[in-house]
Amino acid sequence: MILAFLASHGGSAARFLASACRDGRLDAVPAALVSNNSGSAALAWAREEGLTTAHLSAATHPDPEALDGAILDVLRGAGADTVVLSGYMRELGPRVLGAYAGRLLNVHPSLLPRHGGRGMYGDRVHAAVLAAGEAETGATVHLVTAGIDEGPVLAQSRVEVRPGDTVETLRARVQATEGELLLSALQKMAVGST
Repeated sequence: MILAFLASHGGSAARFLASACRDGRLDAVPAALVSNNSGSAALAWAREEGLTTAHLSAATHPDPEALDGAILDVLRGAGADTVVLSGYMRELGPRVLGAYAGRLLNVHPSLLPRHGGRGMYGDRVHAAVLAAGEAETGATVHLVTAGIDEGPVLAQSRVEVRPGDTVETLRARVQATEGELLLSALQKMAVGST
């Protein structure tokens, strides 16, 4: 399995999975990282790691079709067969979605289908869980499709919502489950691809 990542900020999932590759928990090779943010910590980290990197955004490619093609060119050029969204805050175009259908994963900080869709990301999700008075939340690894957070669910972690929880405390507990959840989904995918 040859992995590529799309990230907008820190790229914590990419870092976690690259570490899992190094220590033998995931039979994969991290190959590339594309960021829509030229100053992202994820891009700096990927350069240090020796991955193929690219800053591709509306600033570099104002035409959405050209941007879609440029992202696909980088992913294919790196030989990636599987793509993981690591906090990527942009919608993907039809060429990338089509080329990596069934091999494009995202982790979302709720138990989808609850608290997913347009505008539901990061702390907005945790605030919505608290506002709804839910007793349980978690994270969901799903395949990426054209509909935001609508792709098939591959795995979920469950996290108790505790009395007195804040967005920050809930975020910390949910995020603590995301790396292992992604790793488990990719391990299953790797076994199925051999």
